[in-house]
Amino acid sequence: MTLLQISFQDILKAHKRVREEILKTPLIQSKPLSQEADSEVWLKLECLQKTGSFKLRGALNKIVSLSEAELQAGVITASAGNHAMGVAYAASLKGISALIVVPKTAPETKKEGIKRYGAELVVYGDNYDEAEAHAYQLAKEIGRTFVHAFEDNEIIAGQGTVGLEALLEEPDFDAIVVPAGGGGLICGIAIAAKAINP
Repeated sequence: MTLLQISFQDILKAHKRVREEILKTPLIQSKPLSQEADSEVWLKLECLQKTGSFKLRGALNKIVSLSEAELQAGVITASAGNHAMGVAYAASLKGISALIVVPKTAPETKKEGIKRYGAELVVYGDNYDEAEAHAYQLAKEIGRTFVHAFEDNEIIAGQGTVGLEALLEEPDFDAIVVPAGGGGLICGIAIAAKAINP
């Protein structure tokens, strides 16, 4: 599969891979937001996911799709927060080594969570870009797979399972609002939405 060429089938495969290890988070109607918008507003509560965000879905899908040799070598990533937690937790589920590079500005709660899941923590750089560059360099030096937070087919497909679950439960949305940072979540949800409710 070429980078960033993801199909609905990839999201279905991702869901099959991760569904036993993630929570099917609730989809609830928000009365206050519905009143404010004068429409039905539904929320997919990924804040209740095992690591506190949707990032676990993509990280787990990526890690379970690695070859045996890649799993034995371990993984590495750079993140200041939720992606790091997802990679650390997913690696612990598979019993593999994870090295997480965070910038000096990473919140202490995230650093503690990363260590709690058994990952090795490296604090490097004044910002995310410096931490990421260091993580890429380490990946080359020690031969680990770099798990990117959003520029990866398996990450996007895994994050797309949020949309899959929501749309299977409530397929007739008029619009879907998705927060966007790197774009992995919105890409995955858009692919699922186009397939289920074009």
